[in-house]
Amino acid sequence: MIPDNLHIGPIPIHIFGLLLAAAFLAAGQVLGREFGRKGYDPDLASTCLVWAAAGSLIGARLWLVVEDWPAFVRDPIGLLFTGSGFVFYGGLVGGAIAVTTVFRRNGIPWWRGADAVAPALVLGQAIGRIGCQLSGDGDWGTVTDVPWGMAYPYAVVGWPHPPGVVVHPTPVYESVAYFAIFAYLWYRRRESLPDGSIFCWYLLLAPAARFVIEFWRINPIVAMGLSAAQVTSLMLMAIGGTQLLLRQRRWRTAAA
Repeated sequence: MIPDNLHIGPIPIHIFGLLLAAAFLAAGQVLGREFGRKGYDPDLASTCLVWAAAGSLIGARLWLVVEDWPAFVRDPIGLLFTGSGFVFYGGLVGGAIAVTTVFRRNGIPWWRGADAVAPALVLGQAIGRIGCQLSGDGDWGTVTDVPWGMAYPYAVVGWPHPPGVVVHPTPVYESVAYFAIFAYLWYRRRESLPDGSIFCWYLLLAPAARFVIEFWRINPIVAMGLSAAQVTSLMLMAIGGTQLLLRQRRWRTAAA
């Protein structure tokens, strides 16, 4: 990681914000290409991004309230308007609801549109995790002695360990996993598949990666030895796997 002290004159430029902007730009390019390939207006990608950004921010805040209700009761304004605590799965739900509005207004079948969104979404996640790694926003893992362990002395949230202590660089793990998933979805998107298949594969693979990597992260346990992110990951994987099987079965039945 590097110190988060970039400025343009008196204006601070935060590293995570720069990578988040890069993630949205890259996702917009991918989404525009997919919309065009599917016969829709590529310019709809920018509309989707605006709606997704708004929906994801609201969803992430509301998810944080549910996840940390005692803190919300103690200081509701502070929790809602702090710059930390962006919860990805809350953002995913909020963004999905917002993008659904764009689909309906433009006559895009939901599953077909979701297939276009999936590669863009996971690419955005991969780039966003680079921002987490560079800024040190607290997403690192447990203390370790592996050769690739890292320290985050310039972390924007503060570094709690003494010199010489290193931790698992879990943002790097996630970024590598999401880039690999993007490559897989990007490769398979041109195959003859029922609508929704690419998005279902996203719901299987991306949460699976998060579920495994979560064992090296420092999030609190909530149930059955699992963190809240792991419980949510299992739910999303179940939805993705079930929908994938159902859609393939219906597609084969219709073809027969």
